[in-house]
Amino acid sequence: MKKLAEVLRNWEAVIGLEVHTELTMLETKMFCGCRLSHDDEPNANVCPICLGMPGALPVPNEKAIESIVMAGIATNCEVMRQSMFYRKHYFYPDMAKNFQTTQGPVAFVMHGHLDLEVTGNGAKERPDGTIEKAADGSYIAPIRILRIHMEEDAAKMVHVGGAEGRIGGASESLIDYNRCGTPLVELVTEPDLRTPEEARLFMEKLRQTFLTLGISDCSLENGSMRCDGNISLRRRGETAFGTKTEMKNINSFKSLHDALEYEICRQAEVLEEGGIVYQETRHWEPSRRRTVVMRVKETADDYRMYPDPDLAPFDLSDEFIERCRARVPELPDAKRDRYVSAFGLKRADAAQIAGDPKIASFFEEAAAAVKGKVVPTVANVVVNLLPGRSVTAGQAASLATLLAGDAITFAQAREVLDIVEGTEADPEKVVDERGMRQSTDTGALEGIVDEVLGRCTDQVAQYRSGNKKVLGFLVGQCMKASKGTGNPKLFNQLLAQKLED
Repeated sequence: MKKLAEVLRNWEAVIGLEVHTELTMLETKMFCGCRLSHDDEPNANVCPICLGMPGALPVPNEKAIESIVMAGIATNCEVMRQSMFYRKHYFYPDMAKNFQTTQGPVAFVMHGHLDLEVTGNGAKERPDGTIEKAADGSYIAPIRILRIHMEEDAAKMVHVGGAEGRIGGASESLIDYNRCGTPLVELVTEPDLRTPEEARLFMEKLRQTFLTLGISDCSLENGSMRCDGNISLRRRGETAFGTKTEMKNINSFKSLHDALEYEICRQAEVLEEGGIVYQETRHWEPSRRRTVVMRVKETADDYRMYPDPDLAPFDLSDEFIERCRARVPELPDAKRDRYVSAFGLKRADAAQIAGDPKIASFFEEAAAAVKGKVVPTVANVVVNLLPGRSVTAGQAASLATLLAGDAITFAQAREVLDIVEGTEADPEKVVDERGMRQSTDTGALEGIVDEVLGRCTDQVAQYRSGNKKVLGFLVGQCMKASKGTGNPKLFNQLLAQKLED
């Protein structure tokens, strides 16, 4: 099978996403007062409404409506003041009432966009001239959002057992209705994505946005955020859409990228051999790195949708919308730009910190404890040293101050973190107690430099012949001679000065 870059020289991929996100930060379900928790005993949080009992009347969750309006405002959507719920009919055990309460043609929020910043490999994958690129190949891709609508999640089905110990060798399917009725928002993009990298970046940015809003935990591993991908191919220069396939319930960024990449290459191979791409639903198998057919769809599903007679139409007031707007916090892009302009952070570091509200809060607490020039070092510590570690913001600030003052090296910083992690110990005291502070006494270090140059004559000759890489070896020898107490930056400067004389 051809590589993606080769395929995209002749074919254009047309990709649209449908992203389902459970509003896990709420206390109750969408249309009843049942506790919202998937970790309780199976079927512990159920009532006549979420079990679909005859005569049970639903009551909308106001906080869920607030959440979807906030999501729309954060994604530049138009808030539709008038909308309503519909009944989407299908017959399956995970929906006891045999219909799903969802929204019809007009959703709560519609017609928005998110702008993607694409660099690296993603930039190379979009060779067409539809979007202007920067000198380094990066570009901004505006991705339109068709709608974000509200619906209720289905129950959870658990398939257990097998032939052994079963009557007639049959397995069993169990149903947990705790999840049934969970508020769920579905975001549908226009078919504006053109590469797997763009699709991955869109999902990442949407997750960062929803986390910042505090409306969901956005856990792909636990299924509270999942994605369906629709993809078709067309020859470059053509405008008509090809036949699309749909990939269901992709639950990781890597799987989304890899599944789309495989499907683009597969469809191109089929079309170039004179075959036909069928409209079908496919499943991604990560272990075998391929997509497989789940079911063929020759016609659109007929869900017999009509307005729900038990739920009155919505007419959102200006006051309600403005209350939701006031609750939208500083979003990741704005926070990133503020970190760059106010603190002088590298754009990549600022983006990584701003993308997670917990990390951003930790960084700002640590940054507040140091002087301005040390803040970029705080960011460096947060991004490169702290992932996977449990330390306080004060400890991070202390460690950054030591690094910024060249009191310790990054290697020593990792040693200090091993010591202070999970404790209240001050990194500066640990450094002094263990004699780890780097010496900046130029006179003392010069003697070590002279000794190293005197015995490393071969490396000195190589340097003066043009091999500048040996400088790193000589710095290492100086550090060894000083038993790790010399400042490596100062050793580097002293060596360079003496070698150039």
